[in-house]
Amino acid sequence: MQLDSQIVSDIATLEGIYGTPAAASIKKEVAYIHPHYRKFIEAAPFALLATSGSDGLDVSPRGDPAGFVRVHDEFTLLLPDRRGNNRIDSLRNVLHDSRVSLIFLIPGIGETLRVNGTASIQVDPDLLSTFSIDGKPPLSVLVVKVNAVFFQCSRAILRSHLWDPSKHRDRGDLPSPGTILGDLSNDEIDGPKYDADLPRRLSTTLY
Repeated sequence: MQLDSQIVSDIATLEGIYGTPAAASIKKEVAYIHPHYRKFIEAAPFALLATSGSDGLDVSPRGDPAGFVRVHDEFTLLLPDRRGNNRIDSLRNVLHDSRVSLIFLIPGIGETLRVNGTASIQVDPDLLSTFSIDGKPPLSVLVVKVNAVFFQCSRAILRSHLWDPSKHRDRGDLPSPGTILGDLSNDEIDGPKYDADLPRRLSTTLY
């Protein structure tokens, strides 16, 4: 198979392959947070944040109790940046290019919600304190100004069987974090110790 033999390189060819989008796929997009879409955001405990920086693109998982992304008004979302690994890839990217995209997922629900907009990094202590969990505020909050919101149909979730417990994999089927880190660091990081310490570290450092 030649992967470079039939590359699509223009819009006309691409549209010829896929045809005209259905009316519903156009009508569902709005430039604000409609009350229907607000319900999806407030029910979602998990989102993917896409950003663009000088070194390329990045997608970062974000999760907290449902409604962790706050609807400030119909044009603004507030996303707390919780404790992590301090790579701050997403935040670095926002400083380079303010454009962001979000996909919200709700366990058991087939439809996802997509949001496009621009973001800024807010560190006002009063705002941060309103997002405190266990007495610990986030170090920053992304203020997302929305310019497009629409739902994605359930086909991807149905095809992937994402919410089907019978399709869930055993964690032991895949390399552990310690195994990966030990191999990639040529054992500079003690993999077995990393794995042994991980459950305690996760339980004590979520916030």
